[in-house]
Amino acid sequence: MLIFRKPIEGIDRPQMEADVVIVGGGPSGMACALRLSQLIDRHNQRHPDAQISKENIYLLEKAREVGQHCLSGALLDPRSMDELLPGWRSEAPIEAEVTHEDVYFLTEKKEYRLPITPPPLRDHGNFVISINRFVKWLGEKVEQAGITVFTGFAGSELLFNENRVVGVRTDDKGVDKHNQQKSNFEPGYELKSKITILAEGTRGSLTKQLVGRFNLDQHRNPQVYGVGVKELWEVPSGRIRKGQVVYTMGWPLTTKEYGGSWIYGAKDNIVSMGFVTGLDYADPRLDPHHVLQDFKQHPFIAHLLDGGKMIRYGAKSLPYGGWYSMPPLGGNGWMIVGDSAGFLNSQRLKGIHLAIKSGMLAAETAFEALLENNFTDEKLKQFKDRVDASWIRDELYEVRNFHQGFENGLVHGLLHTALQQITGGRGLHEVYTTHAGHRRLQHLNQLPEDGGKRAHMLGQARGDGKLTFDKLTDLYHSGTRHEEDQPSHLVIHDTNICNTRCVQEFGNPCQNFCPANVYEMVEAADVPHGRQIHLNPSNCVHCKTCDIMDPYEIITWVPPEGGGGPNYDGM
Repeated sequence: MLIFRKPIEGIDRPQMEADVVIVGGGPSGMACALRLSQLIDRHNQRHPDAQISKENIYLLEKAREVGQHCLSGALLDPRSMDELLPGWRSEAPIEAEVTHEDVYFLTEKKEYRLPITPPPLRDHGNFVISINRFVKWLGEKVEQAGITVFTGFAGSELLFNENRVVGVRTDDKGVDKHNQQKSNFEPGYELKSKITILAEGTRGSLTKQLVGRFNLDQHRNPQVYGVGVKELWEVPSGRIRKGQVVYTMGWPLTTKEYGGSWIYGAKDNIVSMGFVTGLDYADPRLDPHHVLQDFKQHPFIAHLLDGGKMIRYGAKSLPYGGWYSMPPLGGNGWMIVGDSAGFLNSQRLKGIHLAIKSGMLAAETAFEALLENNFTDEKLKQFKDRVDASWIRDELYEVRNFHQGFENGLVHGLLHTALQQITGGRGLHEVYTTHAGHRRLQHLNQLPEDGGKRAHMLGQARGDGKLTFDKLTDLYHSGTRHEEDQPSHLVIHDTNICNTRCVQEFGNPCQNFCPANVYEMVEAADVPHGRQIHLNPSNCVHCKTCDIMDPYEIITWVPPEGGGGPNYDGM
């Protein structure tokens, strides 16, 4: 029987006092730390008799190294970086400046180039980057600025004092599969913090705790998501230009599913490519990893990759819900930034610049709170006021109903998009209502047995080992590694549902929507349908798709022992 990862009770934990704890070392967390350091330096220069110390400001990153768990397409709109670090372009790890972009609609065998690139997808002036290398570079800047970065430390639990967040408990290390202490056991720290800033990325586990405790999702649209499945390829010279960007929509998806691909030309004949599938599809047999493998078999894409070599793989979920899905951004002792809060423009397919800006605005709020020694709900809610007064609101409010317009398929979505463009983002309604993606899954008896028009992307892909790959082959190229002898960090709260109801109703869709082969149904004689759920938690690439898409909401992703996970070097 699997034992799930949870803090060991009844032990003495070391405690540390902190002024600010930032949980997550992605773009938003790093930008927050760097901006806070800048503000403190400026204050200390101007007020030598009223110094603010950086010694008690900490950033926690669950990966072994900064940037190791970071994955994106990735295209960077430079707007927020120009504000954070003027002159950054001369030293940052930039792959290419965008010089050309194309948008295609694909049918099964043909491609049709749009004669005009839609304005949201015009990327001149943006940069192709490796988000892994970029965040690693930002991390160096943060450490040079005097902020302490703890790598290999996952935030496992928020600490509360009634209605106030008072810090974070980090993960216990050296716990075996039976939740017993090993010889190298180290209890997690209790970081007692005046301000806790959650920068965990999409579907953060602490953010989920916070939202659940204070019902922060009340009176808001449910957050909806997509999952991006990515491969990094080295292709023959001349196949794609450095700085060339290609977007596609259409095949292999039908008009009922939401999604599309990106192809970015980087330096040294490296191509970043992947497919984002909206996690609000109806057929539980659909497999987003399979969608990418089908996409690569299109003649247009196969020609690009012919003679090339796949060198890296990964997957990440992203928040599509937009402005009306965002939770409150600040409260008693806490703020939420980046993808954790939903700062992503789904129309432009970009969120890095928004994550960075949100981190900067949270830092400005935290700095004022430190000056005033005021960490109340009233003070930290000023973070939202700053967002509302910034270009973040200008950008996201104009696309506030974009993804929701596609809830009934591609044709309806394009019509709604046209109306929204004319009406400044409103469309037919001021607020388009929507549904959580997992609620749109249909029972197997509501679907054609042969899969109909989507038969080609149902179930797991086999792969030919050259152009297409099965999940385990791709997983090998993600560099994923976890300590095997630890409790599972994937919590199934009632496996009986998996083995009985889900078999009949949905056919165990976790086998399909997980891009890393974590979930398997294996033969078992002592269960009603002869098969039972089996977990391979060491395969997990931390995309959180299972936490998002499980139709019964009985799967919870929690951080594994700090340091475990993918190694997205160069991604």
